[in-house]
Amino acid sequence: MAYHGPSYGLSRECQMKSQAKFDLHRAREGCDWVEAVTNQELDWPTSEGLVDQLAFGHALKDGIALCTLLNTLQPGSVKKINTMKAPFKQRENVEMFLKGCVEYGIKSQDLFQVNDLYENRNLYMVVDCLYGLGGLAQKRHFDGPVLGVRVANENKRNFSMEKLKESNKIIGLQYGSNKGASQAGMTAYGTGRQIIPGEAQKNVSVDGQKIIGLQSGSNKGASQAGMTPYGAPRQILPDDSD
Repeated sequence: MAYHGPSYGLSRECQMKSQAKFDLHRAREGCDWVEAVTNQELDWPTSEGLVDQLAFGHALKDGIALCTLLNTLQPGSVKKINTMKAPFKQRENVEMFLKGCVEYGIKSQDLFQVNDLYENRNLYMVVDCLYGLGGLAQKRHFDGPVLGVRVANENKRNFSMEKLKESNKIIGLQYGSNKGASQAGMTAYGTGRQIIPGEAQKNVSVDGQKIIGLQSGSNKGASQAGMTPYGAPRQILPDDSD
C-alpha cells in the first residue's frame, strides 16, 4: 500500500468524517458473516482479531475472502482468484469482486472503490457493501448464514390514463390552503376601515359609511395653507420687527 503522508486541511477533515462513519460492531458482524459463509477464517494482523478499522482493512484487502464469498453465493462469479501477495494481484481480486457484485445485482451506489479498501480510505463503504450483499443474498433465497435486512421485491403499479388524470384535480398540500376563506366584503387596499361590532353593522346607513372614523386618524382641522414649498428658504423674523 502506498504511503501518502499525513493529511491536512480539508483532506484531514474528510478523513476524520470517514473514520467517524465506521461502525466497529457492524464491521464485526460483516466479518463473522464472511467467515461463516466461506467456512474460512480471515487473516488478522494480530491475535486479537478485529480491534479497529485498520485490522478490518488488512483482513480483506487482498480480495481472496471477498472473491471466495461471492463464488459461494453465486458459483463462477470470479473465474480465477489470485493468491499472490503482489499488490497489483490483490487489487485485481478486489476489482473482480466488484464486477461480480454488479452482475449479482448490487447497485452502483452500494459499491466501493478499490482504493477505499486497499488504502483504508473509506472502509465504512466496504461494510455497507457487505450488508447490501447479505440482503440481496436473502432475496435470492440463499440458504446459508444471513446478514442485514432482506431486499424487498419490486411491486410495480400500472394505472390507467383516466386514473392518472384524476390526480390532476387534487391540489397538493405543498401549494398551501386558505381553508375556504375568500376576499368577499373586503375594502379596497388603502381605504379606511370602520370597526363596528356585531349586529350594529346592519344599521349603518350609506351616509354613515362616508364618515371617516377616529380609527382612521384626524388632523383636527389643520391644513397646509400658507406653508412654503418643500426646500424653499424660511424667514424667521423677531417679534419687534412689526
